[in-house]
Amino acid sequence: MKVIAVIPARYASTRFPAKLMQDLGGKTVITRTYEAAINTNLFDDVFVVTDSDLIFNEIVSQGGKAIMSSKEHESGSDRIAEAVSNLDVDIVINIQGDEPFIDKNSLEKLIQVYKTDSKGEVDLASLMREITAIQDIENPNNVKVVVDQNGFALYFSRSVIPYPRENNVGVRYMQHVGIYAFRKQALMDFYSLPMKSLEASEKLEQLRYLEFGKRIKMVETNHVGIGIDTPEDLEKARRLFL
Repeated sequence: MKVIAVIPARYASTRFPAKLMQDLGGKTVITRTYEAAINTNLFDDVFVVTDSDLIFNEIVSQGGKAIMSSKEHESGSDRIAEAVSNLDVDIVINIQGDEPFIDKNSLEKLIQVYKTDSKGEVDLASLMREITAIQDIENPNNVKVVVDQNGFALYFSRSVIPYPRENNVGVRYMQHVGIYAFRKQALMDFYSLPMKSLEASEKLEQLRYLEFGKRIKMVETNHVGIGIDTPEDLEKARRLFL
């Protein structure tokens, strides 16, 4: 089973433009993320896929591997699918370019899902963590997921799911952590399928997989990622490299 990591890297971030090219302890954020992925020793190969010549040249100049995205894409899955379409690979793990503090243990859990999936029932695997604070549960920026008894996703939503009509019934609220492990075929299928109403309404690409019958295995983690979405986040990250 050949497993690779792909790091989508857009230059034009809405909240923090050019964040991936900012300095983080003497190297750019995207280089730090690429090196962190390499250093896990979990992958047969690691690629950055980007629409930016600047980011492409940055990775290549550091001796890394980068793929230019030739098209505009509405989702990360589309961008990754284009990048891996001609690669001989079984499992593709999506690592966020603005999260240089990679949790190796969580990635190992995702890979293990496929190693034990003897029947080939899993199309995607992803992470979730429990949230308990009401402000986190009600925050539409925190995507929630509900799963069946075997850990497969039933639905993702920005709304509160399940709705707490009854209290004290043992419900746990799970936040989706947006790191995916895809079977290559699931990615290729996604690339050719249209956006339907649920995805369009919630603006969540994972709903396209569910709407077309793909199975998403959710894996629980306690890890809280350190993403760089604002200049303030970058300053916090810099202090960790001191």
